[in-house]
Amino acid sequence: MAEASAVVLPPPPDIVRCASVELVVTDLAAARRFWVDVLGLVVTSESDDVIHLRTFEEFIHHNLVLREGPVAAAAAISYRVREPADLDRAEAFFAALGCRVERRPDGFAEGFGDTVRVEDPLGFPLELFHDAEHVERLAWAYDRQGTAPLVRLDHVNQVVPHVPSGRTYLEALGFRVTEDIQDADGVTYAAWLRRKPTVHDVALTGGDGPRLHHVAFATRESHHVTALCDRLGALRRSDCIERGPGRHGVSNAFYLYLRDPDGHRVEIYTQDYWTGDPDNPVVTWDVHDNQRRDWWGNPVVPSWYTEASPVLDLSGSVRPLVTRHEAGEMDVTIGADGFSYTRPPGGSGDVDGAEGFKLGTQL
Repeated sequence: MAEASAVVLPPPPDIVRCASVELVVTDLAAARRFWVDVLGLVVTSESDDVIHLRTFEEFIHHNLVLREGPVAAAAAISYRVREPADLDRAEAFFAALGCRVERRPDGFAEGFGDTVRVEDPLGFPLELFHDAEHVERLAWAYDRQGTAPLVRLDHVNQVVPHVPSGRTYLEALGFRVTEDIQDADGVTYAAWLRRKPTVHDVALTGGDGPRLHHVAFATRESHHVTALCDRLGALRRSDCIERGPGRHGVSNAFYLYLRDPDGHRVEIYTQDYWTGDPDNPVVTWDVHDNQRRDWWGNPVVPSWYTEASPVLDLSGSVRPLVTRHEAGEMDVTIGADGFSYTRPPGGSGDVDGAEGFKLGTQL
């Protein structure tokens, strides 16, 4: 497949935001109990084999599709574009990259109109749409919002075998980097890229891929995250907590990672920062700085680095994995995550940890 940097590309579509994710689940009833009864997402529509869900501040038809199938996997990552003509631009852009492209004027998913689906250069099933059915925005329905209201779909995190080439492709698609993780030689281990004016709509994590690492939903306040932990404990469901709660260094957001009954990872996420200025600086973190992943220095569990959801191609088959051959982030940080702050030689740790560890470099 042609690299984004190796061909002259037509203008990319103007992507507004990450709008929806479709997950295949093996037991729809169990998935419903987790996503609706426990996490509180709103059901827009449902049938015997598919459920369309949305967050409380959403006004388009859905942010999450749960579809029952034989293998748990990610079937689509959906982006909304700014105008209908962007769908023509999407077809031309991805065709120039040599990608498989399909278009359906009546949409691939309920509630969405004319849609372009592609197998992108990273192997992910992307969906681009403009027209969407409007539904009631429930931002003011406080009587329905429960312990930790999920108010927006914030981002997806994708596992790819070569982060630098993935970053190049997404920048050609119009995404801007906000933060990344590098070593002293300039090797990039992860990158965060955005279209909406927050830290990211998509993150790239190095590893065997393509796989979907997680889908993240925003709540309003950090206390909502801890309240959800209390709720999970009361429901005897705390075994679905994989990591957290805590605060990231990257993004500065408060977080909690959960696993659904099929192992799909969901992040509950809040309080990152504005990135909409045209000269917003990129923040680069040292791969050896354990505060990049968790500001408090808590351990990052191995499963967070090694496990993720497979993805489907446009025919519905699981995409084979491409092995990452160079060292991964976990390989170079064993012994650092969660055990001590990383300080340069001669750095002092005597003043509240204020010297020695790298907070990130403004580029």
